[in-house]
Amino acid sequence: MTIIHRNAMHPVTTVTGTAYPWGAKNIDTDVIIPAHWLKTIQRSGLGKGAFETVRAQPDNIFDDPRYAGAPILIAGDNFGCGSSREHAAWALADMGIRAVIAPSFSDIFSGNAFKNGIVPVVLPQEAVDRLLAAAVDQPVTVDLETMTVTTPYQDRFPFDLDPFRRQCLMEGLDEIGLTLARDTAISKFEGGMNADRPWIEERRGYAGIAVEGAGRT
Repeated sequence: MTIIHRNAMHPVTTVTGTAYPWGAKNIDTDVIIPAHWLKTIQRSGLGKGAFETVRAQPDNIFDDPRYAGAPILIAGDNFGCGSSREHAAWALADMGIRAVIAPSFSDIFSGNAFKNGIVPVVLPQEAVDRLLAAAVDQPVTVDLETMTVTTPYQDRFPFDLDPFRRQCLMEGLDEIGLTLARDTAISKFEGGMNADRPWIEERRGYAGIAVEGAGRT
């Protein structure tokens, strides 16, 4: 029996708290997590390597105690460009980021973010500029129920998400979770296949797959 290790996603309905008011444009995945961190397939521990080259600079925003543990990152246009490494999303999640707000994202990074419980929020540059100013001394809230980003200054910016991806985020379902949620139907189908076409099972030598951590909250 093969054991697949996985970190179960947690439902995301609201992300609120301090936000890193960064605003940098064209941040590629090598900046988010440098290549020498890609030797591991473990998701935990990558947060300490996140933005390593930026953190090497004095007075950088990621080591500023005012934003310690911030769950939101406000970035510039074209965030997550470059290579398709999923480690970038893993690193962000491991450092505690649950939402990234930017005018645009790389398509691949955006997909990886959804799969790892991170909300990629696309807003116009004017809204991002306003949030960058507000986040200096006020918390920011990303609400998937109302599909808005708000601040205590009465800022309210609506955003859009693919309905299916929004549902997955709110229910805490990644691709494995979606499959496990249909376990009964899949088992029924495979049981029928085994009865109707037993030679298929004999040829492929199916031994079964168990998922460690499935159903954990």
